[in-house]
Amino acid sequence: MKLLLIAAGLAVGVAVGLPSNADAATSLFVATNGSDSNPGTQAAPLKTVQKAVDRAQPGDTIYLRGGTYAPSTNVQILKNGTSSAPITLRGYNNERVIIDGENMPHTPGAVGSSIPRAERGAIHIEGDHWRLIGLEIVHGPYGIFGLDASNNVYDRLVTRDNYESGLHLVQGSSNNQIINLDSYGNRDPRKNGESADGLAIKEGAGSGNVVRGARLWNNSDDGLDFWMFESPIVVENSLAWGNGFNRWNLPNFVGDGNGFKLGGNGVAAGHTVRNCMTWDNATGGFVDNNNPGGHRIERSTAWDNPKTGFAFNRSSSTLTKNLAVANGTNVSLGSTSTGSGNSWNIGGSWSLQSTNPAVVTGPRNTDGSIPSSNFLRPANNADVGARF
Repeated sequence: MKLLLIAAGLAVGVAVGLPSNADAATSLFVATNGSDSNPGTQAAPLKTVQKAVDRAQPGDTIYLRGGTYAPSTNVQILKNGTSSAPITLRGYNNERVIIDGENMPHTPGAVGSSIPRAERGAIHIEGDHWRLIGLEIVHGPYGIFGLDASNNVYDRLVTRDNYESGLHLVQGSSNNQIINLDSYGNRDPRKNGESADGLAIKEGAGSGNVVRGARLWNNSDDGLDFWMFESPIVVENSLAWGNGFNRWNLPNFVGDGNGFKLGGNGVAAGHTVRNCMTWDNATGGFVDNNNPGGHRIERSTAWDNPKTGFAFNRSSSTLTKNLAVANGTNVSLGSTSTGSGNSWNIGGSWSLQSTNPAVVTGPRNTDGSIPSSNFLRPANNADVGARF
């Protein structure tokens, strides 16, 4: 089995250099000072990410050397790996790898314009069984755009300052793992801020999608948005804050400003959210957004959102051991959602050990996880709310 190699990175939570079986593999490197006429060895690397992607076969790993890659068209991933032999695109040995989409079309698109689907994403992926690890995607027409892309791993990525959502999956998308994503500063001038989320899984279906360890902040629309996605998604150990503010002076701004938006438009899917926090968004915290499914919201915390911390009045959801403090309205369950052991069930006033988010929003641990902190833990140590 070949092994393709390209720049800086970490396996799912583990720093690596060359894999242990590199001697038995064909190694392909990419570097900003390379040439696409080179063989792709460490001494004579390729120059473009696309050339390496085009050569990749199941089981290969592509390593990118550190630096900024700024192609004039997006990176197109259209082939598949296999379940036993995925294709990996990653950074090499902790070197910082940036894929900059500023030279691509639609950065930004004109107000009211549309982006052809093939041109969406600085990285556009329609392939299955890929692993994207340790890359930073900036200034793209979307950061990463996945179309009918399944069985992929998106690990320790940064998607920031793009001209649409940072990481966006649509249509038939199943069994994807999004692990330790940082997605921030994404905005959409062509839609006046209405659709650029940190993470979006929208307008499609597919079982087995999981989000763990995401931090989603300062995006023009929502932190996380599952608009019209018809299948359950699990979200764990994730944070969303500061979304929905017009930080770019966009005219006629219409960003929604929710932390976790779990669907919408009457499309039913019961999502699970556990051990998550959201705070200081422009409007709400955790919202069903007229997704009538049976959501499970467990051990999560909403603090200091001006509208509703937990808005599940248009679904049949179950909320357990959650904490809501200092929101405009702490909870709205309507007549069909229920719960137990939540701060509003227990009653009384709730003070917090810390309202300083500096630790959980600062550098990640070496394994990619969010650092531990007493941020937003109840002062009385009650068994409610998220823990980091």
